Amino acid sequence: MRDQGQDRTSESRRLSTRETAELLGVKPETVYAYVSRGQLSSRRGPGGRGSTFDTREVEALARRNRREPARSSPATGTLSVRTRITLIDKDRYYFRGVDAAELAARHSYEEVAEWLWTGVMRPGITFTAPEASVAVARRAVGALPEHTGPTDRLRVAAIAAATADPLRFDLSEEAVLGTARSLIPTLVAALPPKRHGRPDDGPLAHRLWAGLSGRTADEASLRALDTALALLVDHDLAASTLAVRVAASARAHAYAAVSAGLGVLEGPLHGAASGLAHRMLLDVLDRGSAAPVVEDELRAGRRVPGLGHRLYPGEDPRARALFALLEEVPGAAPVLAAARDVVTTTARHVPLHANVDLALAVLTVASGMHGSAGETIFAVARTAGWIAHTLEEYGEAPLRMRPSGQYVGPRPPQPLPGR
Repeated sequence: MRDQGQDRTSESRRLSTRETAELLGVKPETVYAYVSRGQLSSRRGPGGRGSTFDTREVEALARRNRREPARSSPATGTLSVRTRITLIDKDRYYFRGVDAAELAARHSYEEVAEWLWTGVMRPGITFTAPEASVAVARRAVGALPEHTGPTDRLRVAAIAAATADPLRFDLSEEAVLGTARSLIPTLVAALPPKRHGRPDDGPLAHRLWAGLSGRTADEASLRALDTALALLVDHDLAASTLAVRVAASARAHAYAAVSAGLGVLEGPLHGAASGLAHRMLLDVLDRGSAAPVVEDELRAGRRVPGLGHRLYPGEDPRARALFALLEEVPGAAPVLAAARDVVTTTARHVPLHANVDLALAVLTVASGMHGSAGETIFAVARTAGWIAHTLEEYGEAPLRMRPSGQYVGPRPPQPLPGR
């Protein structure tokens, strides 16, 4: 039995950064990532040299990391992953506990991204792409066939940018944040411009507009695009985000993790969904009514694009916020009316609300953008969220995203197949 003197000694014992890293099985840089995320508290060492950590706090974190890998929920059969980034609750969603729609309404995309990454708001921040990174990404994208889709262009740009970054294998929080702040503007800069005079600096939304629309942007349209980016930054463990976390769990570098997300995003049930809604709205405008268009969709056995969301029983808060801004966009009124016609027509039989894909389609149609523009906006926006999840996963035990397969094939031993 331990005496009280031993207990007091244990309580007063503090660990150095090196000892803490060894106990947790991580690099020293990851220890400071735990501190920045509030998972550990630190204190300056004697003489102000280095940091020290409470033994019991470190041991508790080590036990949590061992005890709580990614796991399946018995109630739903779905994968459950601890995260401090996004909460979806009823018909609202929150970034680090703050209402995400309100954040997007008051702050730029870059500011919201910084908040998601660090929990610190940095007013006025903009992201700048290194010239070398942009040059290699543009060369790589320029070599692709003309019909190449936006997600493929972005994925090639991300891989090309990685080859220009000799520090890409540094997984410390500081290095990954540096990667994020340069990769996102590199992706935008690598997109072929739709018009001359594309800006290379200033708010990211202004630069992205030039890669999506041949029109001169007005302030209301730029604000709607910037807000759309901020609204789409993250949405908990969507399919692409799960892919990113699997890559990060295997300690792939940030460029590779983002590339994994882009690979999943291309599906019609995820990032490409707004393109289906875009084409539908053009059809409604051409035919003058949503009724025949909705009828055609249902007759073909397809869901009506841009309606309903399994995480929101009511209205998608992202759609609500974006629709409000689109009211101020010049020339958007007919497209908004077409979207409302789709919702009203469908609601006669199925009470579905508009989701963010429909709102994004209104923005792209009203702005004279290509049908794939919504996919591009989604991918650029979500890259910030993927980086946030990558950072969070680097702070967890490696290779925890490894579910067990349930084999249902023939039981061995089976005879060797004949010739």
